[in-house]
Amino acid sequence: MKKYEPIRFLAIIALLLLLLVFVQIESYAQSPLGKKLSISLKNEPLKSALDKISLTSGIKFTYNEQVANSKIKITVLAQDKSLNEILNTALADQPFKFTELGKEVYIKSDPAKEKKVLADPAANPAEGQERHTISGTISSSKTGETLIAATIRVSGTKQATLSNEYGFYSILLPKGKYTIEVSAVGSQTNIQSVQVNKNLKLNIALDDSANELETVNITSSSARRAIDNPQMGMERLTVSETKTIPVILGERDIIKTLQLLPGVKASSEGTSGFFVRGGSADQNMILLDEAPVYNASHLLGFFSTFNSDAIKNVTLYKSGMPAQYGGRLSSVMDIKMNDGNNQKVSVSGGVGMIAARLNVEGPIQKGKSSFLISARRTYLDPFLKLSSDTSVKKIKLYFYDVNAKANYILGDKDRLFISGYLGRDVLRSDKLTGLDWGNVTSTLRWNHVFNSKLFSNTSLIFSNYDYTIQSTEEQNSLSLFSQIRDWNFKEDIQWFANEKNTVSFGVNAIYHTIKPGEVRADGNTGFIPQDLQKRYSLENAAYVSNTWKANDLFSLTYGLRLSAFSILGSGDYYDVNSAGQVTGTTSYKKGEIVKTYFNLEPRIAAALQFNESTSIKASYVRNAQNLHLISNSNSISPTDRWLASTNIIKPEISDQVSLGYYKNLADNAYEFTSEVYYKDLKNQIDYRDGADIYTNRPIETQLLYGKGRAYGIEMLLKKKTGRLTGWIGYTLSKSERQVDGINNNQWYNTRQDRTHDISIVGMYALNDKWSLSANWVFSTGSAVTFPNAKYRLLGESYFYFSERNGERMPSYHRLDLGATRILKKTKTYSSELSMSLYNAYGRSNAYGIQFRDNPYDANRTEAVQTSLFRFVPSISYDFKF
Repeated sequence: MKKYEPIRFLAIIALLLLLLVFVQIESYAQSPLGKKLSISLKNEPLKSALDKISLTSGIKFTYNEQVANSKIKITVLAQDKSLNEILNTALADQPFKFTELGKEVYIKSDPAKEKKVLADPAANPAEGQERHTISGTISSSKTGETLIAATIRVSGTKQATLSNEYGFYSILLPKGKYTIEVSAVGSQTNIQSVQVNKNLKLNIALDDSANELETVNITSSSARRAIDNPQMGMERLTVSETKTIPVILGERDIIKTLQLLPGVKASSEGTSGFFVRGGSADQNMILLDEAPVYNASHLLGFFSTFNSDAIKNVTLYKSGMPAQYGGRLSSVMDIKMNDGNNQKVSVSGGVGMIAARLNVEGPIQKGKSSFLISARRTYLDPFLKLSSDTSVKKIKLYFYDVNAKANYILGDKDRLFISGYLGRDVLRSDKLTGLDWGNVTSTLRWNHVFNSKLFSNTSLIFSNYDYTIQSTEEQNSLSLFSQIRDWNFKEDIQWFANEKNTVSFGVNAIYHTIKPGEVRADGNTGFIPQDLQKRYSLENAAYVSNTWKANDLFSLTYGLRLSAFSILGSGDYYDVNSAGQVTGTTSYKKGEIVKTYFNLEPRIAAALQFNESTSIKASYVRNAQNLHLISNSNSISPTDRWLASTNIIKPEISDQVSLGYYKNLADNAYEFTSEVYYKDLKNQIDYRDGADIYTNRPIETQLLYGKGRAYGIEMLLKKKTGRLTGWIGYTLSKSERQVDGINNNQWYNTRQDRTHDISIVGMYALNDKWSLSANWVFSTGSAVTFPNAKYRLLGESYFYFSERNGERMPSYHRLDLGATRILKKTKTYSSELSMSLYNAYGRSNAYGIQFRDNPYDANRTEAVQTSLFRFVPSISYDFKF
């Protein structure tokens, strides 16, 4: 591959960006607000007046439901005046403002001009004034689904709050009359007038956006990053936001979308594994309806286990994790499943190049309870049966997953949820090696509202991951089985103490059972059946945190998590010397405590707001991790082994500090964020030179321990409105380890270290039928260990390796293109066709590089590059009724 090829493509991208700038400048030169016209209107309703101005001028207006339903009337008497002058005069005393949006004019509410309704005391409450609480649940009127992070705002004041993970909110107000605005991404704003003279329960159902292409609906702060919230390093996605992004083989994947954001890096070409801020793959906690998922991959990592049809919301925390989360150092990915439509039966699904999906949901009792069943399966194996080769016909190659959920509204204060996931991969051929692996999770959750200020979530959770490797030859067979299983209890409570303080506290207890390996042999394999010892442990935690809004400019979240990890018998535990040799063994009875590790995990985050569009934030968080993944590859493998902390393997510890700058630009049409971070890591695990992680010797004999550090800067510019949306992300980072016994005890790169990472994502709504998308990614090659010498002995070649991870894979870059065509869309039925081209310019990116003797001259060495994907087209059909 030519040395300057990445530079050439970067130059092309730069030229395209310059072209866009010139186009934008040209569009400003033809400003719609500069157009002159003559028109006369008297006491005309706002929407009707805008329609008539549009008809006269040819300029299109876009606005949300609040403008469309406004009862305000305006008078316009203009003779050869610019549209800018006309609107300035007509809306001078009205709670609306306007701005250009391409060749259109966008009208929206202006909080600064809104008239205060009776309750001026709300903005400046007098000490001791009577206060009451408004609380309730925000949901979708169409499906009954609770809405996460909906914004509840009090007009004429700076008081606002967000609904929690279960749609519940609470806000404290002085006695008086108020206008409440409720908004959420993809929904129409709901405006209600309320008289507050007692505690009030107000459940609000939001209508979906009537026409997403014709109405630009961006007034909700939930549609953008909250600049006044102390939370840092958080990315929240809905499935609709990932819908048009092109992906490999047409399978929508929330993890692949997150990989396009700064600080999140794909583990390898096309896979769903990921690294966050220099951490390893096992340092990411993945939760599905609160249940840990220990291997979130299908088809050897090329697809994630998460069927988008069943997913409501995804939240990724890269830093400053809230105190209720623990157990991992780098990130938490919290995935919530849809609850199910409690209004009517709905069926949706799709057919792609390798898999088919079907989703059915509906009410059990309308408005009170609902169910959801979502299933997906690949169909590569039926095509293999068409082969004329009998051995190919007997190959099994498929994966499937099933999501199911039911929820019941038991009364005004109680709601019960039952959810589960089952997924399995099978790769097997007749009389040859086979591999299958999969996850099972289930969650029983009870939401209870004690009163208008106190909300409780109680969960009982089960999680299981296992894999089996099997080899069969004639009458002989050999199999290896490994498993990790959890039983988990959680109690989380939110207390909305007052208008300045929201307190969260709770407890969590997990009982882990890990079966490292169980070997079974039949026939004359030469292997002796054996079981590696099961490991048992109990992981407990208690936490408390408070978000304190000191004033309109400063907010602070502070908390503490106390974790206790107890290693339990039965089993043998070892003493190992510096050479990796076992020097002693201690046996423990069932239930006997081997050792308990206690860790205090403080966290604090602050936000200082300079104005309505600008803020800075800072955070510090300590995390402890007691489960570790043993892997011999850079990508996620189903045969990776989980192990718990032991008397020798100590909990991993990280201390991360972050500082960020946040800016909303061009009337919130753009969003810029920049975060710099430093992460200090203790008790990091790596392998001895020449380690064999699959030996039956104690795994501790193959490991070394040391420290690490990761640091970098992330920048993200997002365009969130108009027909063209998307983002540009850039990460400059470093990830290193220092372990005695490796690399002469000097600092060395981790395998996931990549200096530069760039992503450019664009989505364009061409018209009401077609939408186009593209993304381009570039990253520095991963750090790898290549041989730097070779010697031959008795006719065999042996490679010599010196510096750990001292070399680089070639730089990676790729362009993906996509298009979506809406075939039919009515109130009861919709269908669409999605097409994409993965790796559009056919870059041969390196998946792996192997060194071998030249077949014609053994004294010469050649490097052989393996590439996976070039020019991968896909097409899929989706429907809903």
